[in-house]
Amino acid sequence: MKNRKGHGLISHIVLATILAFLIISFSVVFTLNFRPLYYFDIDYLNIPESSGLSEDIIKANYDALIDYNSIFHSGRLEFPSLIMSESGEIHFIEVKNIFVAVQIIFVVTLVLGTIGIIYKRRQKDFLYLKYTAILTLVIPAVLGTVIGLNWEKSFVILHQIFFNNDYWIFDAATDPVITILPDTFFFHSAVMILFIALLGSALCYFIFRRYKRHPFS
Repeated sequence: MKNRKGHGLISHIVLATILAFLIISFSVVFTLNFRPLYYFDIDYLNIPESSGLSEDIIKANYDALIDYNSIFHSGRLEFPSLIMSESGEIHFIEVKNIFVAVQIIFVVTLVLGTIGIIYKRRQKDFLYLKYTAILTLVIPAVLGTVIGLNWEKSFVILHQIFFNNDYWIFDAATDPVITILPDTFFFHSAVMILFIALLGSALCYFIFRRYKRHPFS
């Protein structure tokens, strides 16, 4: 009996971990592709004024960057109207590798999570949702606290963790794309990622409570 309970607990934790990664990776993928956030920031952050470029040019070059980061895109990054240095191109290759990895994690966890949910549903056992809610709450809460205390320092540290060079430090003269990507936009993106993850956590807990009260409906 103890072994069965232990096995059940482990399966809950494993599935919860898979679903937590699913929710977080979905948050990143969704935010990356949610262009209205950037389009809003174009006006909100006065990017045309700070960059000296028109809104149409800004959108076209941003769209090219987002298209490049898609797992379905092949070939080099080419901005419609902005020059790019060799170090800048290397940096964007590294950025794409990270985003492609996140997209792969999303697909893999979606498949594994779906299988796990079907299996647990047949068992009428939904405790994994509670663990998923906790895991998905803790990670964004910790990151959100760190980011909220000092965004600029957090931004630098994140780059130092993910990149083993300083190519992410752009010179506007050789990589003018930096003028259309203000730090505040990345902050807004981080907030959106955390918000979606927390929303996923709340949804998991709501579903858990619902099935706990009405397990067979």
